Amino acid sequence: MGTLGGGNGDGRPADNGGQPEGLPDLPPEWGTIVIPDDPAELAGEADEIRRELRREIRRSRWRRRFGLTLRPAGESQPSLGLPLLIMSIAVLATLTSLFVVAWPGTRPRVDPGVTASPANLPIPRLVLQDGSGNPVLINDLMPTVILMVEGCLCDELVAETVRITPPGVAVLAVDRTVPSLAPAPSGAPTRPTPLADRDGTLRSSLGLGQPGGAATVVLVRRDGNWRTVPAVRSVDQVRGPLAEFLQS
Repeated sequence: MGTLGGGNGDGRPADNGGQPEGLPDLPPEWGTIVIPDDPAELAGEADEIRRELRREIRRSRWRRRFGLTLRPAGESQPSLGLPLLIMSIAVLATLTSLFVVAWPGTRPRVDPGVTASPANLPIPRLVLQDGSGNPVLINDLMPTVILMVEGCLCDELVAETVRITPPGVAVLAVDRTVPSLAPAPSGAPTRPTPLADRDGTLRSSLGLGQPGGAATVVLVRRDGNWRTVPAVRSVDQVRGPLAEFLQS
């Protein structure tokens, strides 16, 4: 590293606590300061300082891109590895969920014949009209099978539903005007009751949407709980739910 020189380079200066004469007081943790005669001897240290400065500039540039607060020089910088790892895991989990949902065969199957309305929900108190214009409270007719036949050629469906309905269960055929029904089949345990729902109150109260050319069947138990069988075109779609729900 060279030697310490005095004023004319022919001796060592007097001991000054390990510091060269003429320099201000330096922090003791710096230790002994040695000044080489040849500045080229400091090339290695200079290269190391330049590399450290370049690393600091790169870190500062990336922190600006990520919107992170710059810290004073010399203060430790938090690593970006952990935040990037967390972000990667979150993205991977989201993509995996989407993949599972979209993959054929992973979606839950929905049987169009299964009743759609929630269980344990009492039917509202609704008043319809019979053929003479008299009010009919459907809650007084429970248990009941309500066939909503707006825009549906469902005479055969009504007749077949009456045939399979057990005794003590009313069968109502509801349209915007009182529907004309064929006579009940011989030996049927009950007769269908045609009723008018002029304002569509029943359909809107149950949240059934607009009619679609097929009957909507509403099964109402004695306790007022109900469920629906949508888009019914055949009595076979009603047979199972009728036996399971009304007799449970």
